[in-house]
Amino acid sequence: RFELTFDFKVAEGANSGVKYYVLEDFDSAIGHEYQIIDDERHPDAKIGLERQTASFYDVLEPKDRKLKPAGEWNTGRIVAMGPTVEHYLNGGRVLSYELDSPALRKAILDSKFKDVARFGKLQQGYILIQDHGDQVWYRNVKIRRLAGATSE
Repeated sequence: RFELTFDFKVAEGANSGVKYYVLEDFDSAIGHEYQIIDDERHPDAKIGLERQTASFYDVLEPKDRKLKPAGEWNTGRIVAMGPTVEHYLNGGRVLSYELDSPALRKAILDSKFKDVARFGKLQQGYILIQDHGDQVWYRNVKIRRLAGATSE
């Protein structure tokens, strides 16, 4: 159980993200990702809303976003409360899901993570910032353990 808040700004055409529940037993950092991208210019964002800013990357799309464009600061927030996970953008909740729920399992089956064991289930993991070599800025990164949290 945790809350992670951060300010971010992307350069034109940039792509990044904040990953959580990252599994360390794979060759790459597989985890849930709060996508951070230039929605207007990056080709991956053109694939669909599930690859745009504040999405659960390639799995679930955000709703009712109040996104500032590339070059301006935005504030992201991830709240993980047991099986419930929420993404916020600039103060508004844009996404909520339940780990290991039928709806999430269906969405994962339609994503590039469909063959990743344990993906979408509550588990201990790491948090990291995705680096694609693009110019992306982060500031005011804060994490806190929420009541009822264990060592996970």
